[in-house]
Amino acid sequence: MDRPELSFQQLHAFAVLSEELHFGRTAERLGIAQPPLSQQIRRLEAKVGHPLFTRGPGAVALTEAGRQLLPAARRALDEIAVGLDAARRTGSGEAGRIRIGFSASLALTVLPGLLRAYHDRFPQVEMEIREMTTAPQVTALHEHVIDIGLLREPPDEPALATETILSEEFIAVVPAAHPLAAQRVLPIKALADEPFVLLPRSAGPMFYDRILDLCRSAGFEPRLGQQAVEWQTVCALVEAGLGVSLAPASIRRIRLKGVAYRRIEPNNARTTVTVTWRRDDQNPLVTRFLEAARGEPWRARARGMTHDVPPPSRA
Repeated sequence: MDRPELSFQQLHAFAVLSEELHFGRTAERLGIAQPPLSQQIRRLEAKVGHPLFTRGPGAVALTEAGRQLLPAARRALDEIAVGLDAARRTGSGEAGRIRIGFSASLALTVLPGLLRAYHDRFPQVEMEIREMTTAPQVTALHEHVIDIGLLREPPDEPALATETILSEEFIAVVPAAHPLAAQRVLPIKALADEPFVLLPRSAGPMFYDRILDLCRSAGFEPRLGQQAVEWQTVCALVEAGLGVSLAPASIRRIRLKGVAYRRIEPNNARTTVTVTWRRDDQNPLVTRFLEAARGEPWRARARGMTHDVPPPSRA
């Protein structure tokens, strides 16, 4: 069956006239003059091929053809109203689907508060969350697989825009039974003779190099041991006595009895967490997400999560 070419105005006029059953009141309700209303009804009747109303002295009534058309007309008008509302909300960034990548360690600080802040403001937006390390997120942004990246130490690339949302200090991660755990603050150079458990450089080159630079500034080249792609696994390997690590301060929220988290000196290095997006992206969902990311309440809580958790006592 071919789709008929019916205008919104004709269907609307038909539906209102079927309620009022009076051309004058219908024209007033629609905000038009009566002759244009009559023309719209006649054009619709011409497309149907039958009268939709009987017209008598002071009386208007639906014909059988009109009664058959009315439910479909109302459904069509309702669908159009729903579609227009959805289009408006999507166009303003208040509805739709946004794809967000995040580094696993951010689940300990940034992720919960930021996603809640965004969802509270835009509850009708569907979020697709993907856990990725930094380098895969950068690739996914370039390939339009994700719209937003939440990552550490992004590379400086012209096609990507970044905004820092959190800055963390580094801490040492050592086995709780290790003699180094007896110190409240560890000089970085005290780790010189220990094997290091780190994330692979491919996961986040700039963050990996930042750790190496910390060691080199302390006068030694770190002895690389085990690697793991998740901080939970890094801490587990440290607990097993396979080495030590340098990590963002939020990692101490991973509670393992056999692990000690200690502040380091010098303590002037920071690792940054950023929200990253394609610089030329005009998606209103991205704009709204950035507005939520710039909100202060959740950011204050995230900053507190990097230093308000006391380190576990020695096992």
